[in-house]
This record gives sequence, C-alpha cells and structure tokens, in this order.
Amino acid sequence: MQRTPMQAPKQANTIAKAKPIETPWRLWTGVATALMVFALIASTARAEDKIISSHGYSFYGDLSYPADYPHFNYVNPDAPKGGEISIGAVGTFDSMNGYSRKGRAPGLSSMMYESLLGAAPSETNIDLASAPADALGEYYGLLAERLEYPETKDWVIFYMRPEAKFSDGTPLTAHDVAFSHNLLLDQGLKSYADAVRKRIPKVEVLDDHTIKFYFTEGISRRTLIDQVGAVPVWSEKWYTETGAKLNESRLDVSPGSGPYVLDSVSINRQVVYKRDLNYWGADLPFNAGRNNFDKIRVEYFGDETAAFEAFKAGDYTFKPEGNSKRWATGYNFPNVKNGNVVREEIPDGAPATPIGFVFNVGAPNLTDIRVRQALALAYNFEWTNQSLQHGLFKQRVSFTQDSPVMATGKPVGAELEFLKSLGDVVPQDVLTDDVRMAHTSTPGRLFDRKNSRKAMGLLDDAGFKVGDNGLRMTLDGAPMKVTFLLSANSSSTGRAIIENYVSNVRKLGIDITLEVVDGAQYTARRRDRDYDIIFGGYYPIIEPDTGLEQQFGSEAAEFSLFNPSGLASPFVDAIIEKSLLAQTKEEEIASIQALDRALRRELIMVPLWYNDNYWVAYYDMYAHPETTPPYFLGYLDFWWYDQDKADALRASGVLR
Repeated sequence: MQRTPMQAPKQANTIAKAKPIETPWRLWTGVATALMVFALIASTARAEDKIISSHGYSFYGDLSYPADYPHFNYVNPDAPKGGEISIGAVGTFDSMNGYSRKGRAPGLSSMMYESLLGAAPSETNIDLASAPADALGEYYGLLAERLEYPETKDWVIFYMRPEAKFSDGTPLTAHDVAFSHNLLLDQGLKSYADAVRKRIPKVEVLDDHTIKFYFTEGISRRTLIDQVGAVPVWSEKWYTETGAKLNESRLDVSPGSGPYVLDSVSINRQVVYKRDLNYWGADLPFNAGRNNFDKIRVEYFGDETAAFEAFKAGDYTFKPEGNSKRWATGYNFPNVKNGNVVREEIPDGAPATPIGFVFNVGAPNLTDIRVRQALALAYNFEWTNQSLQHGLFKQRVSFTQDSPVMATGKPVGAELEFLKSLGDVVPQDVLTDDVRMAHTSTPGRLFDRKNSRKAMGLLDDAGFKVGDNGLRMTLDGAPMKVTFLLSANSSSTGRAIIENYVSNVRKLGIDITLEVVDGAQYTARRRDRDYDIIFGGYYPIIEPDTGLEQQFGSEAAEFSLFNPSGLASPFVDAIIEKSLLAQTKEEEIASIQALDRALRRELIMVPLWYNDNYWVAYYDMYAHPETTPPYFLGYLDFWWYDQDKADALRASGVLR
C-alpha cells in the first residue's frame, strides 16, 4: 500500500523551499524537567475525557495486532539472513538526496531512514509501503514504543525507544524528530509544508525520548497522528556539523537509523545498500522475518531493452514486470525453459493505481470538459489491450477500482445523503445521473467511427471548428495545438500505445505533437507542468486523509506536484473537506464514493488499464512465504535468499 503525500513526505525530486515554524526544542533539563513533564501530562489528562495509550495507531483504534505480537502474520520469522538481491532500473541519477527537487536520486535512496510509526522498505523510487502489509490504515511503533493521545486527538505524545541510534552510533532522540519535522517545513515541498503548518502549530520535546505534537483546534483529526508518526528522522548533529540542506543535490548521505546503509555508488550505473550488522532494531517484533538480504543492488540502464537483456544475462536477478508484451512473449529464453528463472503471478489486493493520460486542465485548449471528453473518446482500450497488450489487462474506470468505496450507478443511501448535505456546490446531474463510465470501443479497428463522430460533435460544440486546412481552429483563428509529453525512457509498448492514441487524435483534426524528451527534461517539465497531456497518475484513494488536498484540492492546485492535472474544483474541495470530518465507517465510505464520482465527472485523465496480479521473474534462489499479504509484494522486505540454490546456479555457470 502506498501512503498519500501528507502521510509520507519522502518524495524524491519534489522538494520546494518554505519558511520554518518556531519550535521550543529544549525546554527543560534534569530533575526539574521530569517533574514539569509529569505535571503537564497529568493536568492534560484531567482536561480530557479519556487518554488512549497504545503500541500502534489507527483512526478508529481497531488494530489487528496486540501489543505483545511476536511478528507480523505473513512473515517467516525463521527466514535466513544473507545473500544479495539485485534489481534493474531505467534512467539516470546524479544525487543521493531523495528529498530535493534538484538533481535526480536513484532507487531506494530514502530507505535508510525510519519514523516513529514504522514502514516497510520501498520497492519504488519514492514511495513507502505500510507495515504491516496485511492491514490498511494501521501503523505500529518503530522508533516509538508507544503513543498517547486523547479521544479528541488534540495532541499526541510519542514515547521513543531509548536504544534507537543512527548508523554512525550516535543516539536518535526526540530532538532529532523535532529537527526533522521542522526541516521539512523549512526546506521541504511547499504543498506539504503549507498543509502541515495549518494543522500542526507546535511540537515540544518533553525529554530526550518523549515528544508531543499539538493539532489545530476545529479541524479534522484525519491524518494527523499518522502523519507526524511517518516523518523520516534525520540526524540533527550531522546536518548541523556539515551544513547540508535538504533542498540541495548532493552525493553524501546523512546517517539513517534503518536496517540498511549505503555501501557504494557509481553515478548512473549502480547503487548498493548493505544490511547494517549493528542495526539497533534487528530484534524488534516489528522486524522479525524482515530485512533478510545482506545486500540490495540496483543496476541502471539506458532503456528497457538493455535492462531486460541484462536480466537475461544474469547481471541482476529479480525483475518485477510491467510490460504485457514482454510478459507474454519475452520470457522464452533458455534459463526460463530449464527452470533457472522462475515466472510467477502473485495476487495483488492493493487498490489499483489510477494511471492514465492526464490532462493539464489549465492548458488553454483543454479547459473545456467537452474537449477532454473528445480526447478521451480517441482512446480505444479494447483494440489496445488485444493488439498491443495480449489481452492481459482490465479497463480501469474508477479512482477506487474494485474496492468497497468505488462509486456505482446513481448515488443512493448514505452517499446520496452526503452529497445533498453539501448544498448548492453539487451539480444537479451528479444527484440524478449514473456515474461516468469509460466508453467502449470496437476491438477490431483502432479508429472507432462511432466514438469519433461523437468526439467531433463535442469539439464543434466547444467552438473548435474545422478550418479550410482540415485542422480545428481556436476562437482566435489559430490551429488547435496539443502536446503530449513523453519520456524517452518509456517502454516500447507504452510508446506504441501512445503513438496509436496520438494518431487517433490527429484524425479528429487536432494538431497534436508527441514530444519525446530525455529523462532530465521530462522531470523538469513535469514539475513545471509544462505539457498538455502526460502519461501519469495519482495515489490510490483508500480513505479520507489530508493528502487528498494536495492531490485534488484547489488551494495547492497551482503548485502541487501531486496534482499533475492542476484540478481546482469547489465541488471536489467540498467533498474532501467534509470527508475529513467523517466519524463512522459508513460516513467514510459514502464520502470516498462521492469523491470518486466527482473526480470521474471532472475527467482529468483518460483512464487506462490495471492488473490485479503482480508479475515477477527471478533467478531461482529466492523464497517467500506461502501466503503473501494482500497489499504489498514485499520482495525487498520479507523475501529471503536460498544459499543452496544460489550455489547451484553459480556452480552450473548460470550466475557469476
């Protein structure tokens, strides 16, 4: 499962500068400190109805694991430690700072850092997966052994593990937590910093291992405790002594407290992380059966073809596959046929990531929804899936695909009541019409004539008439131009899909350009929203949280890197605002169904496809539990190395 932007500020290449808030970091010392802290906590407790003390956190307090859990249910607590897992990546990198807009950081560059409420090692460049991987919306103490908060959730106190330390041997304390919190506000992503300042006005270090966060009165208590609990913790000592900044590109890394440390770096070629044999948290139940590899190696390649050939040659040994053509036809090389390489499809129970052709709704020619409807009709999922993707995908229609919070049909029951409660901001058709569904197309022909006629009518109605030159013209008499921005690192199948889509758009009379740029240019232009259309997406929507405001809210729409469409809708704003006030599961489900309905109505992207299985291929020297958890593949987390099988592969010459 992926955390939303407010829950996990670890976002590579997405940090912008913001001003810090003032924080009292060291207020008391010695015996006087202990007495004052005791008095403070006691008086606060008397002022609240009830103080909750727990080893973990969920909004409703319904944790799956008790305080004395020995390990997560899905791990093998006796998994052996050792060996190496190696994975491939496409692109380039020139920095090891995964928190800055400047430079490009490599895969897993943030994995050395931990938080008060723990997370699993990432399997992508910038995202963290929740631990445990068999429960959504639950967080368990890692740097913190327990937390306290009132029923009102007006504040939270974390009691930290005194044995926690950084990889350089220095203690990790509450001062480091406060420093990290403020560093993100001072030098972090603007949309994140602005949102946090409004919700978290104050943090206090009560003693070296106790920290308290205060939350603003009169706002939703959603994504507050889990947000502060997810902040990566950096060494204040290291930043102070080196003068390093979070918003700069650099190759040196600050010490982390996690199970892995940086071993070696070769720019644009390779990064190796090694297991810290002195890791302070190795024996925690939270880590039982996890962090099993001695080394994690990431190999970089210029394109997908080179990366796949390197896998076939054994230059790296584990490959998650996302290319349907390659999955269907590419795995017929000798090491697959003789069983040295395993192909496996593992069920994926996580919400499908909403990917698609994302429209920049602020682009001059795309502000009219009728234009976006016409452009959507140019995409033929049925032909694409059958002709280019070997029929392996399902068509995505929803931002909450196949989940209990997916909107269907007309709004009824609790969802209808929720929408009515929002007042005049709700368009009347939302209350009476079926939710927007993806159109269907003829699979036997790329250019669907019925859909094209409908698209042309929409463009005519929007004022983009066909001129004497056969091209559609703007109201100013200029050709209607649209640019689809694509990274040169895209897969050959992905590029073919987009080229066919662009071909269909041209047949509507639109002067569309497919602009292919290198990875660095693509990253820069994406950050600046310098495009009309890109292949992109959003985080899956699971439950109400303040990250929704960064993804879909009007206030951050102009600059939020989590909102590639630039959507700014008072209707969507009203849904998000009220969803954050939900106090029951029924209200929560109704609010997210309403949000899904509203986002589909706005048509900010052409929904594409999804796969409800993980596709993985690996050299036969790795193992995983018989039953994998529903929300996370976990190959860097709870898989392990089989030494005997690895030795056999090397003895036979399959691997060097």
